[in-house]
Amino acid sequence: MRTRQRWRSAVAAVAIAATALTGLTTAALTTAAASTTPGAAPQAAAVPVGDPIEDPAPEEIQSTIGLVLEEYAQFPKTEPIPAPVDRRLMRHARINGIGELPDGSGRTYVPDLNGPLYLVEDGEPRVYLDVAARFAPEFFSGRGMGSGFGFAAFHPDFEHNGTFYTVHSERPGNAGPPSDPTTYPAQTPTFLHAVVTEWVADDPDADVFSGTSREVMRLGFAGQVHAIQQIDFNPTAQPGDEDYGLLYLAVGDGGIGVGTGVPQDRGTPAGKILRIDPAGTNGPGGTYGIPASNPFVDTPGTLGEIYAIGMRDPHRFSWDTKTGRMFLGHIGEHAIEAVYDVRAGDNFGWGDREGKYVFDAADRCNLYPLPEDDDELGFTYPVVAYDHDPPPGWSCTADSGYAISGGFVYRGRDLPALNGTYLFTDLVEGRVFFAKESQMRRGRPEAQMYELALYDTDGTRKRMPDFTGDERADLRMGRDASGDLYLVAKANGKIWKIVDTVHAPVPQDVPRSLEQNSVSFYDFEHPFQQDGAVEVDRGLSRTYLNLINGGEDMRVADGAYPGSNNSIQLGQVDPLTAGNDDWKAGVYNANGVGTLSAFNGVDGVTVMGWVKMTGQNPSPNTTTADPDDHYNAVGLAGLLSGDSDGHGVRALLEIIEVDGELRLVALGRRIDGGASQTFAASEDWRTLLPQDEWVHLAATFDYTTGKMALFRNGERVPGFYVVDGDPWQVDGSGTSATTPRGIKIGGSFPQDTQERNPCNCRMDTIQLLDRAIAPREVAAQYRLMTR
Repeated sequence: MRTRQRWRSAVAAVAIAATALTGLTTAALTTAAASTTPGAAPQAAAVPVGDPIEDPAPEEIQSTIGLVLEEYAQFPKTEPIPAPVDRRLMRHARINGIGELPDGSGRTYVPDLNGPLYLVEDGEPRVYLDVAARFAPEFFSGRGMGSGFGFAAFHPDFEHNGTFYTVHSERPGNAGPPSDPTTYPAQTPTFLHAVVTEWVADDPDADVFSGTSREVMRLGFAGQVHAIQQIDFNPTAQPGDEDYGLLYLAVGDGGIGVGTGVPQDRGTPAGKILRIDPAGTNGPGGTYGIPASNPFVDTPGTLGEIYAIGMRDPHRFSWDTKTGRMFLGHIGEHAIEAVYDVRAGDNFGWGDREGKYVFDAADRCNLYPLPEDDDELGFTYPVVAYDHDPPPGWSCTADSGYAISGGFVYRGRDLPALNGTYLFTDLVEGRVFFAKESQMRRGRPEAQMYELALYDTDGTRKRMPDFTGDERADLRMGRDASGDLYLVAKANGKIWKIVDTVHAPVPQDVPRSLEQNSVSFYDFEHPFQQDGAVEVDRGLSRTYLNLINGGEDMRVADGAYPGSNNSIQLGQVDPLTAGNDDWKAGVYNANGVGTLSAFNGVDGVTVMGWVKMTGQNPSPNTTTADPDDHYNAVGLAGLLSGDSDGHGVRALLEIIEVDGELRLVALGRRIDGGASQTFAASEDWRTLLPQDEWVHLAATFDYTTGKMALFRNGERVPGFYVVDGDPWQVDGSGTSATTPRGIKIGGSFPQDTQERNPCNCRMDTIQLLDRAIAPREVAAQYRLMTR
């Protein structure tokens, strides 16, 4: 239901305290651009012209195709070396891909960044080679997302020659780079080395490696990221073809591509795709050969190994086994994730272009239109792309949690619905997309991309974090010799095979009549990729919600209705001690939460959501010394007023004491600082909200007439007004012309300065709408969820 907002968000009150994730930095150098003359020195980048681009890529469309995933293998837990401090490296197993040995045995191979190379047969992984142990103590996998044993590539004639290749990183003892000489001058200051090794097995049929090895290439990088990502052979090349037996290497910019000109510098291997002949000897040191058909061979100032240039983080590449086209999934800076159609001699433009736009190292917050003479500059642009969608106010130089992992064109026999589609993933959240290969054409508009639904073999629709049990799925794709596709997750160390497709109806979150009024919508199925303690708002306002004190531990696999898989657990943590540790949710800003401006001077409000009572309510009162004293209220969900201290509200669902008896109520306030009105349910609250049963509640507030209403499971709840007269001072106008200071769920004070009225309960799909919706619309929302 989320509506795409402008990529370059205006600075607004943010719902989360964003902390930028920072890596190694290097001194900024003069920005350089590609020269159109091969081998010429980089030229100074031109100053961007025109207004910044506000929406760099089209929105993806939800497909009606669903993928059925069957668990293929579970891998053992492994640990990085040295122990990591970055939680993104704290994975069950950092498995990084899957492929099939080219020997007809049906065995698949799986590299783990922490060192093991597994062979899998009948779903059972066995360690074939421990790369970490072979290169200890130089082996290094504890810093940087791609550090460690990055990839393996088996020679197409492995069945006979037993030859395969690996790439791994080295930084002995995390104290500095190795002293070994590099193939080309290392970036400085050097942080690590990436090493390509050739292995020759004594017996290609063996399940455990024994044999010989030799070093093929060693490159030095200044950063802990963007080193050598993938190495591979073209599976479409046959014996006698020019490309047969040639090894491709996707080499990143070392994390220093901004403002240095490195990706455009043809005198360095960084930021390039290289192609080498590992059986040749005419390369540096005689450890590999440079194919004579490479595009820049014999070009002055240019490395002959270069196949294509201008890349930041070329993550995964593959070939379409029908057409022979090579596609690359390229991880962007802070705006664009892209797929390129790769041909010899291409220049994808990074550090002067991100996607199909001008990138200015002096202004990393914006992208700009292409200049009029762009066709003369020789850049190649994506055939598929999507943009980042960070929270309002998120730092434009911070990681917002998007990263593409390239995929494959499906040419298998068993899934005709996927034939001719290029499937790929966003590796962070684990979303799976496709585009039609026939529409992925250079020089044309980018192909439309579609998101695929995911199902388990029981027919339950899930998101990838439901499969992995972690909000960061760390998802890659793989392919076997038959063309079947696999999903590979670091989060829990599992691989699933795509075994079927099903019809997947496009979910409708709200009735059509409410789509333009759904200001905030929290279904607790969408944790923010960078922080599981934050929930993404799928409503129009995109007001991200904090899960306070419990963080991601508050997320539970207990959906309230069909199609919901998760909810949040709220509750009192310590009933004996006054503190600020209760589990609740919300957002607060004393200056008003700017993204909630739709509620400024509003005529009406609706608060809806699912509630399940799971413990003692009300809770013991921690603000008094009397152990038998309990709070006189149970906070459910509501919208704060424009002058709230974290307790005062504009619209609230709550259980509160009315004339000495606890009742379910709608409590509202029209004027900041003014009196509130309460509409209380006549029926006992424990009947309305029985223990351990999901119930849908709604409260409507019409400030122009003074009318309020309560609803349970789509039906109106009889009740009465508590305050006589006209406490709202109704005059036909709406609320105070102020922006609410926040949202509170499961208790007061979302700024976490006090404890008050906790709810020992679970909640699911909380909605805030900017009008008092009609009873039939409440019923329609309930029916939509429960059908």
